[in-house]
Amino acid sequence: MIRPKIPTMPQPTVPVTTPATVAPTAVTPARPSTPAPPALARPTIQLTPGTALALVGGGTAVVLVVGAVLVSMLLAVAVTATSVAVCAVVLRSLLTRR
Repeated sequence: MIRPKIPTMPQPTVPVTTPATVAPTAVTPARPSTPAPPALARPTIQLTPGTALALVGGGTAVVLVVGAVLVSMLLAVAVTATSVAVCAVVLRSLLTRR
């Protein structure tokens, strides 16, 4: 039957030489001359009931807007598909009468 052809490894056309040996060297880690400055303290964010309510309201608004956009896109696709299907049925009925 059909057998896969396995390619063979091509032989090098240029004479192969062995790579030069590299002697290992000792590595000494460098020490910083000055100590690193301490990390700056970040201000803590205090969440008050007003800001929490604003965040929840903003998140709800974003979810509603994104949902409305997605639903309108789905509706547009459904209307387009329906109109294409109706056109196909009309064309088919016109062509079969001949």
